[in-house]
Amino acid sequence: MCIVHVSLVPIIGVVGEQKTKPTQHSVAVLRSLGLQPDLLACRCSVPLDEGVRQKLALFCQVPAENVLTMHDVSNIWRIPLLMQSQHAHKTILDTLRLPHYAEKLDMHTWKTHIADRWDNLKDVVHISMCGKYTDLSDAYLSVIKALQHACMAAGMKLQLTWVEAQYLEPEAKEEEPEKYEDSWKNLRAADGVLVPGGFGNRGVEGKILAAQYARENKIPYLGICLGMQVAVIEFARNVLGIKDADSTEFNPGTPNPAVVFMPEISTKHMGGTMRLGARKTLLQSISCLTAKLYQKEQYVDERHRHRYEVNPQMVPQLEAAGLLFVGKDETGERMEIVELQDNPSDHPFYVAAQFHPEFKSRPGRASPLFLGFILASAKRLNSYLTSRATPQPSPMSTPIKPSPATSIGLEGLSLSGSGLANSTSHSSTVQHALFRGSQS
Repeated sequence: MCIVHVSLVPIIGVVGEQKTKPTQHSVAVLRSLGLQPDLLACRCSVPLDEGVRQKLALFCQVPAENVLTMHDVSNIWRIPLLMQSQHAHKTILDTLRLPHYAEKLDMHTWKTHIADRWDNLKDVVHISMCGKYTDLSDAYLSVIKALQHACMAAGMKLQLTWVEAQYLEPEAKEEEPEKYEDSWKNLRAADGVLVPGGFGNRGVEGKILAAQYARENKIPYLGICLGMQVAVIEFARNVLGIKDADSTEFNPGTPNPAVVFMPEISTKHMGGTMRLGARKTLLQSISCLTAKLYQKEQYVDERHRHRYEVNPQMVPQLEAAGLLFVGKDETGERMEIVELQDNPSDHPFYVAAQFHPEFKSRPGRASPLFLGFILASAKRLNSYLTSRATPQPSPMSTPIKPSPATSIGLEGLSLSGSGLANSTSHSSTVQHALFRGSQS
Protein backbone atom coordinates (compact mmCIF):
# COMPACT_ATOMS: atom_id res chain seq x y z
CA MET A 1 0.00 0.00 0.00
CA CYS A 2 1.17 3.52 -0.81
CA ILE A 3 -0.41 6.46 1.02
CA VAL A 4 -0.33 9.86 -0.67
CA HIS A 5 -1.68 12.55 1.64
CA VAL A 6 -3.02 15.68 -0.07
CA SER A 7 -2.96 18.78 2.09
CA LEU A 8 -3.31 22.55 1.71
CA VAL A 9 -0.39 24.88 2.40
CA PRO A 10 -2.07 28.29 2.60
CA ILE A 11 -0.26 31.60 2.13
CA ILE A 12 -1.08 34.03 4.91
CA GLY A 13 -0.59 37.80 4.94
CA VAL A 14 0.94 40.26 2.55
CA VAL A 15 4.43 38.84 3.17
CA GLY A 16 3.37 35.58 1.46
CA GLU A 17 4.36 33.20 4.27
CA GLN A 18 3.57 29.55 3.51
CA LYS A 19 1.98 27.96 6.60
CA THR A 20 2.70 24.33 7.43
CA LYS A 21 0.48 23.91 10.50
CA PRO A 22 -2.62 22.61 8.61
CA THR A 23 -0.51 19.86 7.04
CA GLN A 24 1.18 19.00 10.32
CA HIS A 25 -2.19 18.66 12.08
CA SER A 26 -3.76 16.58 9.33
CA VAL A 27 -0.79 14.21 9.26
CA ALA A 28 -1.01 13.89 13.05
CA VAL A 29 -4.67 12.90 12.74
CA LEU A 30 -3.80 10.42 10.01
CA ARG A 31 -1.07 8.85 12.15
CA SER A 32 -3.44 8.61 15.10
CA LEU A 33 -5.50 6.30 12.89
CA GLY A 34 -2.47 4.12 12.26
CA LEU A 35 -1.62 5.47 8.82
CA GLN A 36 1.77 6.97 7.97
CA PRO A 37 1.84 8.85 4.64
CA ASP A 38 4.53 7.87 2.16
CA LEU A 39 4.21 11.11 0.21
CA LEU A 40 2.81 14.55 0.95
CA ALA A 41 1.13 16.29 -1.99
CA CYS A 42 1.06 19.90 -0.84
CA ARG A 43 -1.39 22.17 -2.63
CA CYS A 44 -0.29 25.77 -2.85
CA SER A 45 -0.77 28.62 -5.27
CA VAL A 46 3.01 28.84 -5.79
CA PRO A 47 5.88 26.31 -5.52
CA LEU A 48 6.88 25.43 -1.97
CA ASP A 49 9.96 27.11 -0.56
CA GLU A 50 12.79 24.67 0.12
CA GLY A 51 12.70 25.60 3.81
CA VAL A 52 9.00 24.77 3.96
CA ARG A 53 9.62 21.38 2.37
CA GLN A 54 12.34 20.61 4.90
CA LYS A 55 10.10 21.69 7.78
CA LEU A 56 7.25 19.48 6.58
CA ALA A 57 9.63 16.56 6.15
CA LEU A 58 10.94 17.01 9.70
CA PHE A 59 7.63 17.40 11.52
CA CYS A 60 5.66 14.90 9.42
CA GLN A 61 8.44 12.28 9.36
CA VAL A 62 8.50 12.02 5.58
CA PRO A 63 11.67 12.18 3.46
CA ALA A 64 12.15 15.64 1.99
CA GLU A 65 12.16 14.27 -1.57
CA ASN A 66 8.68 12.83 -0.85
CA VAL A 67 7.18 16.24 -0.11
CA LEU A 68 5.63 17.17 -3.45
CA THR A 69 4.88 20.75 -4.38
CA MET A 70 1.51 20.81 -6.19
CA HIS A 71 1.30 24.44 -7.21
CA ASP A 72 -1.12 26.05 -9.65
CA VAL A 73 -0.50 25.22 -13.32
CA SER A 74 -2.05 26.29 -16.61
CA ASN A 75 -4.28 23.22 -16.93
CA ILE A 76 -5.10 20.11 -14.94
CA TRP A 77 -3.33 17.82 -17.42
CA ARG A 78 0.01 19.26 -16.31
CA ILE A 79 -0.39 17.77 -12.82
CA PRO A 80 0.92 14.30 -13.81
CA LEU A 81 3.90 16.01 -15.47
CA LEU A 82 4.50 18.02 -12.31
CA MET A 83 4.47 14.83 -10.24
CA GLN A 84 6.81 13.08 -12.67
CA SER A 85 9.30 15.95 -12.48
CA GLN A 86 9.51 15.36 -8.73
CA HIS A 87 9.96 11.58 -9.23
CA ALA A 88 6.67 10.77 -7.52
CA HIS A 89 6.18 7.78 -9.85
CA LYS A 90 9.45 6.24 -8.70
CA THR A 91 8.57 6.67 -5.03
CA ILE A 92 5.11 5.17 -5.54
CA LEU A 93 6.43 2.18 -7.50
CA ASP A 94 9.28 1.61 -5.03
CA THR A 95 6.76 1.61 -2.17
CA LEU A 96 4.62 -0.90 -4.07
CA ARG A 97 7.78 -2.96 -4.79
CA LEU A 98 7.43 -2.47 -8.53
CA PRO A 99 10.57 -0.42 -9.21
CA HIS A 100 11.24 -1.89 -12.67
CA TYR A 101 8.11 -0.20 -14.06
CA ALA A 102 9.36 3.30 -13.28
CA GLU A 103 11.67 3.44 -16.30
CA LYS A 104 8.82 2.47 -18.64
CA LEU A 105 6.79 5.60 -17.93
CA ASP A 106 6.75 7.79 -21.06
CA MET A 107 4.84 11.05 -20.67
CA HIS A 108 5.92 12.60 -23.97
CA THR A 109 2.63 11.87 -25.74
CA TRP A 110 0.65 13.10 -22.75
CA LYS A 111 2.64 16.33 -22.70
CA THR A 112 2.52 17.13 -26.41
CA HIS A 113 -0.94 15.80 -27.29
CA ILE A 114 -2.83 16.91 -24.20
CA ALA A 115 -1.14 19.38 -21.85
CA ASP A 116 0.69 21.48 -24.45
CA ARG A 117 -2.11 21.16 -26.98
CA TRP A 118 -4.72 22.59 -24.62
CA ASP A 119 -2.57 25.64 -23.90
CA ASN A 120 -1.93 26.26 -27.62
CA LEU A 121 -5.54 26.25 -28.85
CA LYS A 122 -6.37 29.57 -30.53
CA ASP A 123 -9.64 29.36 -32.49
CA VAL A 124 -12.48 30.12 -30.07
CA VAL A 125 -15.87 28.39 -29.98
CA HIS A 126 -18.48 30.03 -27.75
CA ILE A 127 -20.79 27.58 -25.97
CA SER A 128 -23.68 28.63 -23.72
CA MET A 129 -24.68 26.06 -21.12
CA CYS A 130 -28.26 26.63 -20.00
CA GLY A 131 -28.63 25.08 -16.55
CA LYS A 132 -30.07 25.59 -13.10
CA TYR A 133 -27.03 24.94 -10.89
CA THR A 134 -24.78 27.55 -12.49
CA ASP A 135 -23.60 28.97 -9.15
CA LEU A 136 -21.73 25.70 -8.57
CA SER A 137 -19.90 24.73 -11.75
CA ASP A 138 -18.81 21.41 -10.22
CA ALA A 139 -22.43 20.29 -10.59
CA TYR A 140 -21.70 20.05 -14.32
CA LEU A 141 -18.06 18.98 -14.04
CA SER A 142 -18.40 15.88 -16.24
CA VAL A 143 -20.14 17.96 -18.94
CA ILE A 144 -17.40 20.60 -18.80
CA LYS A 145 -14.71 17.94 -19.13
CA ALA A 146 -16.50 16.36 -22.09
CA LEU A 147 -16.62 19.77 -23.78
CA GLN A 148 -12.91 20.21 -23.15
CA HIS A 149 -12.11 16.78 -24.59
CA ALA A 150 -14.18 17.54 -27.68
CA CYS A 151 -12.56 20.95 -28.14
CA MET A 152 -9.13 19.38 -27.85
CA ALA A 153 -10.02 16.84 -30.55
CA ALA A 154 -11.52 19.54 -32.80
CA GLY A 155 -8.68 22.01 -32.28
CA MET A 156 -10.93 24.66 -30.77
CA LYS A 157 -10.51 26.80 -27.66
CA LEU A 158 -13.53 26.56 -25.38
CA GLN A 159 -15.25 29.72 -24.19
CA LEU A 160 -18.03 28.56 -21.87
CA THR A 161 -20.78 30.94 -20.76
CA TRP A 162 -23.25 30.03 -18.05
CA VAL A 163 -26.90 30.88 -18.61
CA GLU A 164 -29.22 30.56 -15.61
CA ALA A 165 -32.32 28.97 -17.13
CA GLN A 166 -34.85 30.67 -14.85
CA TYR A 167 -33.72 34.12 -16.05
CA LEU A 168 -34.77 33.28 -19.61
CA GLU A 169 -38.40 32.98 -18.51
CA PRO A 170 -40.91 35.84 -19.04
CA GLU A 171 -41.41 36.28 -15.29
CA ALA A 172 -37.75 37.24 -14.92
CA LYS A 173 -38.26 40.18 -17.25
CA GLU A 174 -40.42 41.83 -14.59
CA GLU A 175 -38.63 40.57 -11.48
CA GLU A 176 -34.96 40.59 -12.59
CA PRO A 177 -34.79 42.68 -15.81
CA GLU A 178 -30.98 42.99 -15.84
CA LYS A 179 -30.43 39.26 -15.39
CA TYR A 180 -33.11 38.58 -18.00
CA GLU A 181 -31.36 40.78 -20.56
CA ASP A 182 -27.92 39.37 -19.74
CA SER A 183 -29.14 35.77 -20.01
CA TRP A 184 -30.71 36.31 -23.41
CA LYS A 185 -27.68 38.26 -24.58
CA ASN A 186 -25.39 35.37 -23.65
CA LEU A 187 -27.69 32.85 -25.31
CA ARG A 188 -27.88 34.83 -28.55
CA ALA A 189 -24.10 35.30 -28.64
CA ALA A 190 -23.43 31.55 -28.50
CA ASP A 191 -22.10 29.41 -31.34
CA GLY A 192 -23.81 26.43 -29.69
CA VAL A 193 -26.36 25.79 -26.94
CA LEU A 194 -26.08 22.90 -24.49
CA VAL A 195 -28.87 21.98 -22.07
CA PRO A 196 -27.66 19.44 -19.46
CA GLY A 197 -29.60 17.24 -17.06
CA GLY A 198 -31.32 18.29 -13.87
CA PHE A 199 -34.21 17.62 -11.52
CA GLY A 200 -37.17 19.70 -10.37
CA ASN A 201 -39.23 22.31 -12.16
CA ARG A 202 -37.15 25.43 -11.46
CA GLY A 203 -35.81 26.82 -14.73
CA VAL A 204 -37.49 24.20 -16.93
CA GLU A 205 -39.47 26.76 -18.92
CA GLY A 206 -36.22 28.62 -19.53
CA LYS A 207 -34.61 25.46 -20.87
CA ILE A 208 -37.60 24.95 -23.16
CA LEU A 209 -37.13 28.50 -24.46
CA ALA A 210 -33.42 27.80 -25.04
CA ALA A 211 -34.28 24.68 -27.05
CA GLN A 212 -36.84 26.65 -29.06
CA TYR A 213 -34.34 29.43 -29.77
CA ALA A 214 -31.70 26.93 -30.95
CA ARG A 215 -34.16 25.06 -33.18
CA GLU A 216 -35.76 28.09 -34.79
CA ASN A 217 -32.51 30.01 -35.28
CA LYS A 218 -30.53 26.97 -36.44
CA ILE A 219 -28.01 27.18 -33.62
CA PRO A 220 -26.28 23.84 -32.84
CA TYR A 221 -28.05 22.23 -29.90
CA LEU A 222 -27.06 19.33 -27.67
CA GLY A 223 -29.53 18.14 -25.04
CA ILE A 224 -28.60 15.67 -22.33
CA CYS A 225 -31.18 13.77 -20.26
CA LEU A 226 -33.55 16.59 -19.24
CA GLY A 227 -32.15 18.48 -22.22
CA MET A 228 -33.71 15.86 -24.48
CA GLN A 229 -37.01 15.94 -22.61
CA VAL A 230 -37.35 19.72 -22.88
CA ALA A 231 -36.54 19.51 -26.61
CA VAL A 232 -39.44 17.08 -27.04
CA ILE A 233 -41.79 19.26 -24.97
CA GLU A 234 -40.81 22.35 -26.97
CA PHE A 235 -41.39 20.57 -30.28
CA ALA A 236 -44.78 19.28 -29.14
CA ARG A 237 -45.87 22.77 -28.08
CA ASN A 238 -44.56 24.84 -30.96
CA VAL A 239 -44.62 22.46 -33.92
CA LEU A 240 -47.47 20.08 -33.11
CA GLY A 241 -49.45 22.92 -31.56
CA ILE A 242 -50.08 21.07 -28.28
CA LYS A 243 -49.66 24.15 -26.09
CA ASP A 244 -50.21 22.32 -22.81
CA ALA A 245 -47.69 19.55 -23.53
CA ASP A 246 -45.56 19.02 -20.44
CA SER A 247 -43.76 16.49 -18.27
CA THR A 248 -45.52 14.70 -15.44
CA GLU A 249 -42.43 15.47 -13.35
CA PHE A 250 -43.32 19.16 -13.38
CA ASN A 251 -47.06 19.00 -14.01
CA PRO A 252 -48.56 15.68 -12.84
CA GLY A 253 -52.01 16.65 -14.07
CA THR A 254 -51.05 17.69 -17.60
CA PRO A 255 -53.64 16.45 -20.15
CA ASN A 256 -50.93 16.01 -22.82
CA PRO A 257 -47.85 14.44 -21.23
CA ALA A 258 -44.85 14.48 -23.56
CA VAL A 259 -42.64 13.05 -20.82
CA VAL A 260 -43.85 10.44 -18.33
CA PHE A 261 -42.64 8.52 -15.30
CA MET A 262 -41.16 5.18 -16.30
CA PRO A 263 -43.81 2.51 -15.59
CA GLU A 264 -41.44 0.07 -13.86
CA ILE A 265 -40.22 2.69 -11.35
CA SER A 266 -41.89 3.11 -7.96
CA THR A 267 -43.62 6.46 -7.48
CA LYS A 268 -43.58 6.05 -3.69
CA HIS A 269 -39.89 5.39 -3.06
CA MET A 270 -37.12 7.80 -4.12
CA GLY A 271 -34.05 5.81 -3.09
CA GLY A 272 -32.63 3.37 -5.64
CA THR A 273 -35.38 4.01 -8.18
CA MET A 274 -33.41 5.45 -11.09
CA ARG A 275 -32.57 3.76 -14.37
CA LEU A 276 -28.82 3.61 -13.99
CA GLY A 277 -25.74 2.29 -15.72
CA ALA A 278 -24.59 1.32 -19.19
CA ARG A 279 -27.35 0.15 -21.54
CA LYS A 280 -27.62 -0.49 -25.25
CA THR A 281 -29.30 2.05 -27.48
CA LEU A 282 -30.32 0.49 -30.79
CA LEU A 283 -29.84 2.77 -33.79
CA GLN A 284 -32.90 2.92 -36.01
CA SER A 285 -30.99 4.11 -39.09
CA ILE A 286 -27.43 3.78 -40.37
CA SER A 287 -27.77 7.13 -42.12
CA CYS A 288 -28.63 9.19 -39.05
CA LEU A 289 -26.15 11.75 -37.77
CA THR A 290 -25.56 9.81 -34.56
CA ALA A 291 -24.51 6.64 -36.44
CA LYS A 292 -22.03 8.66 -38.48
CA LEU A 293 -20.52 10.30 -35.42
CA TYR A 294 -20.25 7.03 -33.48
CA GLN A 295 -19.35 5.02 -36.60
CA LYS A 296 -21.73 2.34 -35.36
CA GLU A 297 -24.19 0.33 -37.41
CA GLN A 298 -26.37 -1.30 -34.75
CA TYR A 299 -26.11 0.17 -31.27
CA VAL A 300 -24.20 2.45 -28.92
CA ASP A 301 -23.52 1.67 -25.29
CA GLU A 302 -23.88 4.64 -22.94
CA ARG A 303 -24.62 5.26 -19.27
CA HIS A 304 -28.00 6.39 -17.94
CA ARG A 305 -29.37 8.21 -14.92
CA HIS A 306 -33.06 9.10 -15.07
CA ARG A 307 -36.61 8.34 -13.90
CA TYR A 308 -38.65 9.95 -16.67
CA GLU A 309 -38.86 9.18 -20.38
CA VAL A 310 -40.53 10.42 -23.58
CA ASN A 311 -44.17 9.32 -23.74
CA PRO A 312 -44.19 6.53 -26.37
CA GLN A 313 -47.81 7.34 -27.24
CA MET A 314 -46.74 10.75 -28.58
CA VAL A 315 -43.84 9.42 -30.65
CA PRO A 316 -45.80 8.82 -33.93
CA GLN A 317 -47.01 12.45 -33.94
CA LEU A 318 -43.55 13.80 -33.22
CA GLU A 319 -41.87 11.71 -35.90
CA ALA A 320 -44.52 12.58 -38.47
CA ALA A 321 -43.72 16.24 -37.86
CA GLY A 322 -39.96 15.74 -38.27
CA LEU A 323 -38.56 14.96 -34.82
CA LEU A 324 -36.97 11.53 -35.35
CA PHE A 325 -36.11 9.11 -32.56
CA VAL A 326 -33.07 7.52 -34.15
CA GLY A 327 -32.10 5.60 -31.00
CA LYS A 328 -34.33 3.39 -28.87
CA ASP A 329 -33.81 0.83 -26.14
CA GLU A 330 -33.94 -2.92 -26.79
CA THR A 331 -37.71 -3.01 -26.30
CA GLY A 332 -38.28 -0.29 -28.87
CA GLU A 333 -40.55 1.54 -26.41
CA ARG A 334 -38.06 3.83 -24.70
CA MET A 335 -36.70 6.77 -26.69
CA GLU A 336 -32.95 7.36 -26.34
CA ILE A 337 -31.73 9.71 -29.12
CA VAL A 338 -33.62 12.38 -31.05
CA GLU A 339 -32.64 14.34 -34.17
CA LEU A 340 -34.39 16.79 -36.43
CA GLN A 341 -35.32 15.21 -39.75
CA ASP A 342 -33.40 17.74 -41.82
CA ASN A 343 -30.07 17.31 -40.00
CA PRO A 344 -27.48 18.23 -41.10
CA SER A 345 -28.37 19.97 -44.36
CA ASP A 346 -30.76 22.56 -42.92
CA HIS A 347 -30.24 22.66 -39.17
CA PRO A 348 -26.50 22.24 -38.51
CA PHE A 349 -26.91 20.09 -35.40
CA TYR A 350 -29.97 19.39 -33.28
CA VAL A 351 -29.35 16.22 -31.29
CA ALA A 352 -30.43 15.18 -27.81
CA ALA A 353 -29.93 11.99 -25.82
CA GLN A 354 -31.61 10.48 -22.78
CA PHE A 355 -28.30 8.96 -21.68
CA HIS A 356 -25.22 10.84 -20.45
CA PRO A 357 -22.49 10.69 -23.12
CA GLU A 358 -20.20 12.82 -20.98
CA PHE A 359 -19.69 9.95 -18.53
CA LYS A 360 -17.53 8.01 -21.01
CA SER A 361 -15.60 10.92 -22.49
CA ARG A 362 -11.82 10.89 -22.01
CA PRO A 363 -8.85 13.02 -23.13
CA GLY A 364 -7.94 11.66 -26.55
CA ARG A 365 -11.28 9.84 -26.80
CA ALA A 366 -13.91 12.53 -26.93
CA SER A 367 -17.59 11.63 -26.82
CA PRO A 368 -18.86 11.46 -30.44
CA LEU A 369 -21.94 13.56 -29.64
CA PHE A 370 -19.89 16.25 -27.92
CA LEU A 371 -17.37 16.22 -30.77
CA GLY A 372 -20.14 16.60 -33.34
CA PHE A 373 -21.65 19.43 -31.30
CA ILE A 374 -18.35 21.33 -31.08
CA LEU A 375 -17.62 20.82 -34.79
CA ALA A 376 -21.09 22.07 -35.71
CA SER A 377 -20.66 25.09 -33.43
CA ALA A 378 -17.33 25.81 -35.14
CA LYS A 379 -18.94 25.33 -38.59
CA ARG A 380 -16.68 22.38 -39.34
CA LEU A 381 -19.16 19.52 -39.07
CA ASN A 382 -20.08 19.22 -42.75
CA SER A 383 -16.42 19.06 -43.76
CA TYR A 384 -15.94 16.37 -41.15
CA LEU A 385 -18.96 14.37 -42.27
CA THR A 386 -18.19 14.44 -45.98
CA SER A 387 -14.91 12.66 -45.25
CA ARG A 388 -16.37 9.82 -43.24
CA ALA A 389 -18.24 6.68 -44.24
CA THR A 390 -21.84 5.84 -43.50
CA PRO A 391 -21.63 2.71 -41.31
CA GLN A 392 -22.40 -0.35 -43.41
CA PRO A 393 -24.43 -3.28 -42.02
CA SER A 394 -22.30 -6.37 -41.48
CA PRO A 395 -23.56 -9.67 -43.00
CA MET A 396 -24.65 -10.91 -39.57
CA SER A 397 -26.27 -7.70 -38.40
CA THR A 398 -29.98 -7.16 -37.98
CA PRO A 399 -31.42 -5.16 -40.89
CA ILE A 400 -32.00 -1.52 -39.98
CA LYS A 401 -34.66 0.50 -41.67
CA PRO A 402 -33.52 3.52 -43.69
CA SER A 403 -34.30 7.02 -42.52
CA PRO A 404 -34.72 10.31 -44.37
CA ALA A 405 -32.77 12.07 -41.63
CA THR A 406 -29.52 12.44 -43.56
CA SER A 407 -27.99 11.39 -46.85
CA ILE A 408 -24.37 12.47 -46.62
CA GLY A 409 -21.80 9.73 -47.27
CA LEU A 410 -18.71 9.51 -45.08
CA GLU A 411 -15.19 8.13 -44.81
CA GLY A 412 -12.38 8.36 -42.21
CA LEU A 413 -10.96 11.73 -41.23
CA SER A 414 -8.58 13.44 -38.85
CA LEU A 415 -8.69 17.03 -37.69
CA SER A 416 -5.87 19.50 -37.38
CA GLY A 417 -5.81 22.75 -35.48
CA SER A 418 -5.81 24.69 -38.75
CA GLY A 419 -8.31 22.65 -40.72
CA LEU A 420 -9.35 19.18 -41.86
CA ALA A 421 -7.22 16.43 -43.37
CA ASN A 422 -8.24 13.14 -44.96
CA SER A 423 -7.51 9.87 -43.25
CA THR A 424 -8.80 6.31 -43.36
CA SER A 425 -9.18 5.61 -39.65
CA HIS A 426 -12.01 3.27 -38.73
CA SER A 427 -14.48 2.86 -35.89
CA SER A 428 -12.80 2.77 -32.46
CA THR A 429 -9.53 4.31 -33.73
CA VAL A 430 -11.22 7.37 -35.19
CA GLN A 431 -10.91 9.53 -32.08
CA HIS A 432 -7.24 8.64 -31.63
CA ALA A 433 -6.53 9.39 -35.28
CA LEU A 434 -8.30 12.70 -34.85
CA PHE A 435 -6.21 13.40 -31.84
CA ARG A 436 -2.87 12.46 -33.40
CA GLY A 437 -3.65 14.19 -36.66
CA SER A 438 -4.34 17.44 -34.88
CA GLN A 439 -0.69 17.77 -33.98
CA SER A 440 0.50 18.07 -37.58
